[in-house]
Amino acid sequence: MPARLYVVHGSHPCAAVEKALELKGMPYRTVEIPPPAQAPLMRLLFGRRTVPGIRFEDGEKVQGSRAIVRALEQRVPEPALLTDPETEEAERWGEAVFQPVARRLLWKAFDRHPRAMHSYQDGQRSPKLPMPVVLALAPLVTRIEQRLNQADDDAIRSDLAALPGQIDHIDSLLTAGVVGGEQPNAADLQIATTLRLLHSLGDVRPLIAGRPAEELAFKWFAPLAGRTPSGVLPGASAAQDP
Repeated sequence: MPARLYVVHGSHPCAAVEKALELKGMPYRTVEIPPPAQAPLMRLLFGRRTVPGIRFEDGEKVQGSRAIVRALEQRVPEPALLTDPETEEAERWGEAVFQPVARRLLWKAFDRHPRAMHSYQDGQRSPKLPMPVVLALAPLVTRIEQRLNQADDDAIRSDLAALPGQIDHIDSLLTAGVVGGEQPNAADLQIATTLRLLHSLGDVRPLIAGRPAEELAFKWFAPLAGRTPSGVLPGASAAQDP
């Protein structure tokens, strides 16, 4: 039986792990969980509430994108995704610092403009919910996800204020050759998937557009079909000012 990967559709760490599995050539089956059902289900299956989680063919269970990449490196050494300390530090930053920003901003944008949630269903394996159903579920789902991710207005303003410096940092990683090489490494997967999700947010796209980081976002990943409009996130206009 192939490995079983538990994901939420559209999740950036899940996309990073799916690409890692593809690069390693490891067969797997996807189990897609609708939010916010992942919190209780993943806690039951893996011990913590977050996706991704994987159950390998021998029964070993691993949770979290960085932990899964390390398990893959042991099982399928080539192509190597962790090649040097600089890559590992950039991957750690991408997971611990940069990844949560996109998650908080996305759920706040959905709270402010729930109609956008409908477009982010494109590409999911389960049937797409009609717009009236999405709008009926949105208040409960966004409230739970904002609470789980500490996505209050103060956190959003802080994230938006920090984003220009974070994009600068990614551009410096590209200049140094830590990411953006001929073949993706673990840091590429962590950072590019977060950039791609941020690029789908109308209030954030101007901070990335035209930068080297924008090219990294789509070097190995297709653009997301989902979009949120500009003018929905608190503090967004100030973050975009030169």
